[in-house]
Amino acid sequence: MTRPLTFLRSLLGTAAVLLIASLVIFLLIDAAPGDPAEIMLGTSAQPDTLAALRADLGLDRPLMVRYLGWLAGVFTGDLGQSYTYGVAVRELIAERLTVTLPLTLMATVLAVVISLPLGVIAAARPGKPGDGLASLFSQIGIAVPNFWIGLLLILAFALKFKWFPPGGFPGWDAGFGPAFSALVLPSIALAIPQAAVLTRVTRAAVIEVANEDFVRTARAKGLSRNRALWRHTVPNSLLPVVTMLGLQIPFLISGAVLVENVFSLPGIGTLAYQALSQRDLIVVQNVVLLFAVIVLVVNAGTDALYARLDPRLRARK
Repeated sequence: MTRPLTFLRSLLGTAAVLLIASLVIFLLIDAAPGDPAEIMLGTSAQPDTLAALRADLGLDRPLMVRYLGWLAGVFTGDLGQSYTYGVAVRELIAERLTVTLPLTLMATVLAVVISLPLGVIAAARPGKPGDGLASLFSQIGIAVPNFWIGLLLILAFALKFKWFPPGGFPGWDAGFGPAFSALVLPSIALAIPQAAVLTRVTRAAVIEVANEDFVRTARAKGLSRNRALWRHTVPNSLLPVVTMLGLQIPFLISGAVLVENVFSLPGIGTLAYQALSQRDLIVVQNVVLLFAVIVLVVNAGTDALYARLDPRLRARK
């Protein structure tokens, strides 16, 4: 009975967090300056025309009535209709996710592939050239914003060498190759700052575990440095790395707002930016709520991965 109760408590806690998050999102976005009806019709529109459009959009209803109506729509899958695009928000978000989700996944994989070897190499021989290289990469990656990295990548690999397109997205209907190629540079721009942070975390975690008694015991029994490193040290260093990776997913998603605009990608980030500038409130509300859901799902996945990596956590449940 312990595990079902734990799962139920976790589910109720997640639902409560989502409810609070939805209320905060709605209130903050509603309080933002600017009248959607005036933006849509222009400042020269007549007052009666503006009033009619506000009524058509439901903006004349009380605040809590609008919030409860939006919340009911979220639970039923009816996210409303975009003021700007004139299409269902659900279809709009689903279309843009086909760009943002692969981009975020590629950036996450790249960050892990880059950071883990660099961090382990740096920790295996502190003070050696590999450690210096990893430290230099971390400092540069943390200091340089991802949108600036994106611009440099465009100048070098799109305009000079012409290896990749400078921007835009042909769509998955154009074939896997062209679509994948359009996401390579943006994913690198997103991945480098996160890989820089992960490299530091990996290095510190591996060095800490390498000084533990069980590692020294393994070495004393005749296990070589490399075998002790990969068999005992690295596997037991993954918990802080997984923690940091889980924390970085929201930053990857928020970073996609800038990177997608730099590369003119029609993803969720670009949609959120355009909707916010045009005061398309219903789109902004649903996109931000989607970000909150993704963060909660990632946190839940991180907790589950903890239990796989550390049997002691499973024993407590």
